[in-house]
Amino acid sequence: VIQAVFFGICVLTDLSSLLTKGNDSQEQERQLKKLISLRDWVMAVLAFPVGVFVVTMFWSIYIYDRELVYPKLLDNFIPAWLNHGMHTTVLPFVLIEMRTTHHQYPSRSCGLAAVCTFAVGYILWVCWIHHVTGVWVYPLLEHLSPGVKIIFFAAVTVIINIFYLVGEVLNNYIWDTQK
Repeated sequence: VIQAVFFGICVLTDLSSLLTKGNDSQEQERQLKKLISLRDWVMAVLAFPVGVFVVTMFWSIYIYDRELVYPKLLDNFIPAWLNHGMHTTVLPFVLIEMRTTHHQYPSRSCGLAAVCTFAVGYILWVCWIHHVTGVWVYPLLEHLSPGVKIIFFAAVTVIINIFYLVGEVLNNYIWDTQK
């Protein structure tokens, strides 16, 4: 969903840019700048770190023991192409976007705070689903003791923050905007 929203914003930004080209409207220019800022923020804080996290974690766990993250039973409901759409294509598309469009990253402290907020919010959502249904969204969590779950969730939050920093460094390297 994050990727779909992000790329929808990208299309909207590109269309708006084309439609306002040569137009002297300061209001349209101001709105376009807001849209570009939103696009850049979503890329920096959500699309890149979450996208890279999903691909690396999903396939790492899948290769180790697919039942921990994507039980074979799901093959009956989710076709292989959709699984790859959710867990594979995210990475090349986000890298292509990073290479073709310069993104202005927020300040490091604001970016990391936003990534942490998302990670903690998502973890709380996963725990809430378990609380309400009695089922863990990710079967891996069934095998972890409460203390290990806390360590796992903390590690996940650290990893996604590292991916945020990797995105910032990669963006600066590609666009040679090192401050």
